[in-house]
Formats: sequence, structure tokens, C-alpha cells
Amino acid sequence: MVIVAHPDDIEFGSAGTVARWVREGAEVAYVLCTSGDVGIAAKGMTKEKAAEIREAEQIAAAEVVGVKEVVFLREPDGMLVNTLDLRKRLVREIRRFKPEVVITMDPTVVWSREDYVNHPDHRAAGMAAIDAVFPAAGQPNLFEELAEEGLSAHKVRKLYATSWHDASTYIDITETMDIKLEALKKHVSQMGDWDPEPMLREWASEVGKGKEMQYAEAFRVVTLLTDEDFDKTEGRVEG
Repeated sequence: MVIVAHPDDIEFGSAGTVARWVREGAEVAYVLCTSGDVGIAAKGMTKEKAAEIREAEQIAAAEVVGVKEVVFLREPDGMLVNTLDLRKRLVREIRRFKPEVVITMDPTVVWSREDYVNHPDHRAAGMAAIDAVFPAAGQPNLFEELAEEGLSAHKVRKLYATSWHDASTYIDITETMDIKLEALKKHVSQMGDWDPEPMLREWASEVGKGKEMQYAEAFRVVTLLTDEDFDKTEGRVEG
């Protein structure tokens, strides 16, 4: 499962890894906290129309990678907050899909380089995802009303946070780099006349440098369940 703030966040951050895992047989679900409805500045564009466009673009991007399940929580774009209600909504999806792995955004990154400030929605989505994964999703006595929906507690095995620094795990995406780029280009409303390919190839090349990978994506990874503990759990579903 991948949990992010906006349409196109996955394609910039982890789509190469997702594409590789799908090729290897994993089932993956995307959960978008917002629909990016303030992300189109065209004259006369309404939030409703923008949301419709961006959701369609995200679904198309997911199809390129081989992801069939895309969930939009439709929280306010640009005003995302890590509330208990958002945590509960994310716990619902985690208990519904029962993923082994959850990928999200690194909420500790406020800025990087000399020209980038991390969007507050990214930080809020990352923190909300982490709080939903641990401990909430795995505790039966939290959000007990979800049990009435048939959604039992579920413990995630590993948590991945996309990271440009302090990474502990590097995924070789050399064979899926083209898929990542094709997926990103489905976000036509965000690309305009800009071709993202040179920049993304440069980024992925820098990440892979020194690791014998032509292109790579980097993550901070926390192991929440050992292999032995995980094998004892029920409802094992990849994603």
C-alpha cells in the first residue's frame, strides 16, 4: 500500500519501486489523502473539476504501473492535517487491504537542498500514515467501530518512507524507470510543456550512484514485525 498526499506524489517518489514489486507479483493499493483540487491554476477552473481531472490522471498513472486499487479520501487539498479522523480513515484502508508493506512520505523532511521546501500536505500525510500504521491499525481496541464493518486489526510488516537523505534501503528501478516516467506523464495537468524525464533520470541516477544501480529509489525503512512474527499473523496480503 502507498499512502500520499496528492496525485503525482507516488510517481515522483516511489512508482519505480511499485512497478518492480508488481512485476514480482505483489498486489498494491494507492491511498490519496487529497485529490489535488487546488493544483490546477487555469482560468475558470473549479475545485470540483480539478479534482475530477486529477483523480482521472492518477487512475491512469496507476494503470501504467499495474495498480488496480486507487482510493481517494478527498481531504482538503493544501490544508491537510493529521487529525484523529484522518487516522481512522487510513486505519480503515489498512485493515481493509491488510498490506505487508506501507510506503509513505517522510514527515521529517521540512526542506532540502537550497531550493526546496517540503509541502505541508506531504508532511501531514506521512505523519498520518505512520500513526495509522503503528500502533492504531494493529490494536483491536482502537477504532472498535471498524470491527462492526468487518475490519479486524492488522499489523503491517514494514514501513517505508521515501527519503532523499538518511536512507537505509535502495531499490534498483533500472528496469522500471521507463514505467515510472510513463506513469508520471499521465499527470498532464501538472506537466504542461515541461518534460520531467531529464530531471527524474538525474535524480534516480544520483540515488543509484555508488550502489551498482543505474537508477534507484531510496527509503528509510522500519521493520515492525520480524519474519517469524509476521508468519504467525492472519490475512497475509501483499501490497
